[in-house]
Amino acid sequence: MLAVEEAIDRILRVIPVLGVETVSLPEALGRVLAEPVLATRDLPPWDNSSMDGYALRAADVGAARPDDPVRLRVVGEVPAGTVAPRPLAAGEVYRVLTGAPIPAGADAVAPQEDVERDGDWLRVSRPVAPAAYVRPRGEDVRGGDRLLEPGLTLGPAALGVLAAVGRPTVRVYQRPRVALLSTGDELVDLNGELGPGQIPNSNTYSLAAQVQAAGGVPVNLGIARDRLEEIEERLRGGLTADILVSSAGVSVGDRDFVREALSRLGAHLDFWKVSMRPGKPITFGTIGSRPVFGLPGNPVSCMVTFELFVRPALRRMAGHLLLHRPHVRARAVEALDNPGPRRAYLRVRLTGALDRLEARPTGGQGSAILRSMLLADGLAVVPPDTRVEPGEAVDVLLLHVEALGGPGR
Repeated sequence: MLAVEEAIDRILRVIPVLGVETVSLPEALGRVLAEPVLATRDLPPWDNSSMDGYALRAADVGAARPDDPVRLRVVGEVPAGTVAPRPLAAGEVYRVLTGAPIPAGADAVAPQEDVERDGDWLRVSRPVAPAAYVRPRGEDVRGGDRLLEPGLTLGPAALGVLAAVGRPTVRVYQRPRVALLSTGDELVDLNGELGPGQIPNSNTYSLAAQVQAAGGVPVNLGIARDRLEEIEERLRGGLTADILVSSAGVSVGDRDFVREALSRLGAHLDFWKVSMRPGKPITFGTIGSRPVFGLPGNPVSCMVTFELFVRPALRRMAGHLLLHRPHVRARAVEALDNPGPRRAYLRVRLTGALDRLEARPTGGQGSAILRSMLLADGLAVVPPDTRVEPGEAVDVLLLHVEALGGPGR
């Protein structure tokens, strides 16, 4: 059996990056930038006021004192989105609002709470330094600056920058389409009626959510019965997607047909066992340049193997530079026992701050206990034949960054 790292390496060696498309800013959140973004203008594009107040010449109020205030004439008002009709002359001020361009001739702003107004006249009782409360042109960005680099995952701040420099669209890597097939005679979709010995199909829905969370587009191929021809036909229908993922039917049982069906479709199968639990029976290969994954059928095994193997492949296809989830160190609150010869990924809940995290199991660790994933913040990575005693440190693969020191955790 392959080690986990070797399996991941083999997968990533053959994963292509998808092409590029242009999308509008509302569609770009979470997408990966495929072009450098240069500023086409200064930001702000002009000197502007950081306060509601009065634009003036600092030299006019250099001698102002509480017992001898300087009187200046108010000659107009400049709200944001307008400009002064003429330059400021000596002895004059403009009323300006936050964000308004500084009128020509002015070099400072006196906040409204620091002055007294009497009709068209303003009394200033203290000096105002040159450039006070003035945000200079280009303070944030200079025209020609490289603002964003390819490979950046676009978040709210990046979208704000793009909008600020006037970009209504942006070039990003395409989102991978991931075809999902569940197999098994026992499965019934959510709108169906359960018969004797049947269960709802949960894997398709958990996998679809994992695909979306990783930045992909799920394509539901439905359920295939444990019949070779039916599995082959359903898988064939997924060959228009960028990644093909099935769940169940990848072990060595009499009714495990996924590997054979993939072979009949021309797949080159690279491996079908990885030294881990849960999730030993996992198949990976390619049909042409298209990666195909056969994941285990047990719900926890399915979700864990997706996190370790499919998610990094999907993210590479989508142009991401960071492919893997982060790891943290935590102190075991209860013993974490792995008596077997394969590495274990135990579902744990994390509590405490980042520098003193504590990990405790989420309950039963069976590969069919889906509730263990529901409660999990991460996967404690326990080497073979190892028992992590209470108080000892353990490596944890984070499933939720929010688990790090959140309130009440």
